[in-house]
Amino acid sequence: MTGSQIIVETLKKEKVSVMFGYPGGSVLPLCDALYDSGIRFILTRHEQGAAHAADGFARASGKTGVCLATSGPGATNLVTGIATAYMDSIPMVILTGQVATHLIGNDAFQEVDTTGITRPITKHNYLVKNPNDLVRTIREAFYVASTGKPGPVLVDIPVDVQKAEGNFVYPERLEMRSYKPVYEGHPLQIERAMKLLAESKKPLIIAGGGVISANGSAQLRKFAEKTRTPVALTLMGLGSIPTDHPLHLGMVGMHGTRYGNYAVMETDLMLAIGCRFDDRVTGKINEFAPKAKIVHVDIDPASIGKNVEVEVPIVGHITSVLQKFLEHAPKPDTSEWLAKIAEWKEKYPLTYNHGGDGLKPQFVVQTLSDITGGDAVISTEVGQNQMWTAQYFKFKKPRSLISSGGLGTMGFGFPAAIGAQVACPDATVVDIAGDGSIQMNIQELSTAVTEKIPVKVVILNNCCLGMVRQWQELFYKRRYAFTCLKGTHPNFVKLAEAYGAAGYRVEKKSDLKKILIKALAERERPAIVECIVEPEENVFPMVPAGASLNEMVEGLA
Repeated sequence: MTGSQIIVETLKKEKVSVMFGYPGGSVLPLCDALYDSGIRFILTRHEQGAAHAADGFARASGKTGVCLATSGPGATNLVTGIATAYMDSIPMVILTGQVATHLIGNDAFQEVDTTGITRPITKHNYLVKNPNDLVRTIREAFYVASTGKPGPVLVDIPVDVQKAEGNFVYPERLEMRSYKPVYEGHPLQIERAMKLLAESKKPLIIAGGGVISANGSAQLRKFAEKTRTPVALTLMGLGSIPTDHPLHLGMVGMHGTRYGNYAVMETDLMLAIGCRFDDRVTGKINEFAPKAKIVHVDIDPASIGKNVEVEVPIVGHITSVLQKFLEHAPKPDTSEWLAKIAEWKEKYPLTYNHGGDGLKPQFVVQTLSDITGGDAVISTEVGQNQMWTAQYFKFKKPRSLISSGGLGTMGFGFPAAIGAQVACPDATVVDIAGDGSIQMNIQELSTAVTEKIPVKVVILNNCCLGMVRQWQELFYKRRYAFTCLKGTHPNFVKLAEAYGAAGYRVEKKSDLKKILIKALAERERPAIVECIVEPEENVFPMVPAGASLNEMVEGLA
């Protein structure tokens, strides 16, 4: 077989049914082999869109996303998407073309050091110079991407290797001496953790994206119910326990719930499961959970103790460790603690000023949540739209929120929604976007229309870069430097129609529900719903940078 044929056959062995990408000179042999391979190839309109679509596919399905780009600018256009997946531990395999092996290092046309550029933002990467190494390399790439702490793996393949002949021998078993993820938590550490829980009066679980990527949501819920322990969530952990569950405390951190943040400050035992304690969660690090002993469970030993001091570290697969927790779980008396939390919930609910005729962004998110009953896959862009979604959409199940957490990538939500819709063709998939971020990858409307991918985009149009403007209002005396976009936007309705999508605009509360229902009914093409929302609406609560979690700024705009 040629190298390209070997690649295609290996992809089939890895059960790849769809991939996203953009062609170019150094991947022409591979594109030719894919042409009649039976693998669905979705041509995006930009390589960044391909990376985000593969990412969204992976988050929604739990499978490994795959994308392809040519050498040089094709590969560098993937970088933001690769970094996004790396920060959020998303399994992806990225295939890039490279100039012929004899030209590497000669500054040839469209040559860049792709493996060098992507080394800091991949779990691992490869440069393949022999066609007989292709099968094992790609096999390893899928294995590394999807096991242990998941992440993106890049395989750089020179064009002459794609053309050269080699042997196809697929190893059913794969052994990598230097890569041995630990899956079983240490029994003595698990015993210590459960002993601390038995002694605790105010236990608290903080669940992160690791719970979802490990498919551990069912075990988490059972453990919380058995021990009557409340559960707070990071942004990436939303959906791991239903929003309407009595033990649910919502999101914690900079824009978390007041009662969730208060629980962090008062707990005497924190069980941190699959989270990495980033600065948006902890606030002022030396005042985070000041009364608590911390048990930290993570598949990645490097994540444990990295940001906060840990009493009991447990390295292992989340689902496996939670199952052991269940088997040895005590039943602490948390009645007074739960009563206190119920009091906080009643006194400090998430709320906003409902008055006036203006369309509030929180109301848009709530209405969408009510119409879908929470039974939808929601992607977001980054900024205020992301935080309002986290606060006001009632997520019922895991893998229902697709959002860039660690890198905070504007332009992520729409192509990620395309990938999620491909992964879940029968689901309602909606990207909740800002008017600034949606334009960063708006060209993917052409992809969605051409492929008949019926994603919906709800634009919260406040005519500004909302979150940056909010910081300027609160901390820079309303000097709105370069954040006001009024008068610079296209007509989003006409833009949607120009691409062949459906376009709607909402300016009044009374029109919102009926237009959303109409847009959601589109099954053969994408739809954009532009909601003209109040320009100076802010996301509250808010913990200012450098403050502790109990120093929340509150306001009813």
